[in-house]
Amino acid sequence: MNNIQTSTLSNKKYTYHILDALDVEINVHDNPYDLKVEELFTMAARINKKRAFLFVSNVLGKHVPIHPKKGLLTGALLASRFMESVKGLRCSEKERLLSAFFNEFDRESEVPNPFVPPDIHPVVIGFAETATALGHAFFSCLQKADYFHTTREELINVKPEVTFEEEHSHATSHRCYIPPEMIQNEREIILVDDEITTGKTALNIIKSIQSKFPRNEYTVVSILDWRSEAHRSQFAKVEQELGIKINTVSLLSGNVLVKQLREMEEQKPENRKTETAIKIEMTDVEPFFTSSGFSSKTRSASYIQESGRFGLTSMQNQELEQKAFQAAAFLRQKREGKRTLCLGTGEFMYLPMKIAAEMGMGVYYQSTTRSPIYIENREGYGARYGLSFPNPEEPEVRHFVYNIPPGFYDELFLFFEREVELKNLEPFFEDLKKTNINLVNLVFFSKSRGEQHADN
Repeated sequence: MNNIQTSTLSNKKYTYHILDALDVEINVHDNPYDLKVEELFTMAARINKKRAFLFVSNVLGKHVPIHPKKGLLTGALLASRFMESVKGLRCSEKERLLSAFFNEFDRESEVPNPFVPPDIHPVVIGFAETATALGHAFFSCLQKADYFHTTREELINVKPEVTFEEEHSHATSHRCYIPPEMIQNEREIILVDDEITTGKTALNIIKSIQSKFPRNEYTVVSILDWRSEAHRSQFAKVEQELGIKINTVSLLSGNVLVKQLREMEEQKPENRKTETAIKIEMTDVEPFFTSSGFSSKTRSASYIQESGRFGLTSMQNQELEQKAFQAAAFLRQKREGKRTLCLGTGEFMYLPMKIAAEMGMGVYYQSTTRSPIYIENREGYGARYGLSFPNPEEPEVRHFVYNIPPGFYDELFLFFEREVELKNLEPFFEDLKKTNINLVNLVFFSKSRGEQHADN
């Protein structure tokens, strides 16, 4: 077949032929909510010698634009599954969640209030950068919990409580900047990631936490779980070595067999000239949010407290929901187009997604990413369009945005946790011209404060 990607189903077996370079065979063993595989992901080829393939999520809001409530609902479905499979409880919200998830054009209904009972009181950790929003969406379904996400950022004069490595990633070091009391306890820890292929990252953080803050139980939550029998046995081995229990929760699980047919050729960026003129507006939502007082080595503007990077309680999260609603009402008034793309940046995903969900009809959400992917505009492939540019917050790091079809959106809301210099955005704006988006609203949550950089 001449298609870029084909899939066949036989006894829950799917085969994907990717760019005539990779064959990926997937055997699905468990699909508790009967979700369609194509609803959850498509496939693409990564520019990464450590791992040549990528499951491109259709529900995460990273590489593919989604209805923002779909991302929030995915976290809620994982919370429902956690209640059922780990705690043995019936989730009264499950049917309503599934109905909202499947009804693509009927998502004006509210994402449910927290429904996991308060006697379940874990510490929830989202993995940067891809699962920061997913972890927060999961946490938002618990009535009583604490949450933080790992970060690749390095703060000034602040030592992380926990560090660990993610070997296959482009940015391997994770840091956890949280109050010690948030993790200095014996409560269950729930690790949330978008996908588990080997489970090594989860085991790395479990070992790191257990060495300093021992406890009895961990749960690893993911949309997809592709661990082989050998990888699953590693979990059992770590359980035995550390004297702990490790639960796993997913919406789809099975195993993956990858066969590389040929080496991928280096892909040169497209040099397509366009005369599109971009109008830039700047919006400040700083009054709605709280400065953390922490900054990094790259810029003076402080991170905000509400991102989850520094830890949130359930009570603080309820306050955050109100702040996000107010910020969304403010930004909704600034919309001019019928089709609006809200774009988060890097680890800053949940708040942009939550705000986008309240900005009205015709709003799509996704985020920039560090992951380089081969671009091929063919039906069914996971990265049909791509923008590439230096990260405006850290120019030595390259960032990407995928799957923005030319001429589809009327306007772009670009969300930054911290103010960036306009000159650092020029390469992004230049590449953005390929999309024919001619109106960009820059939204900053924290602005520079003179000597703040030196004070932290």
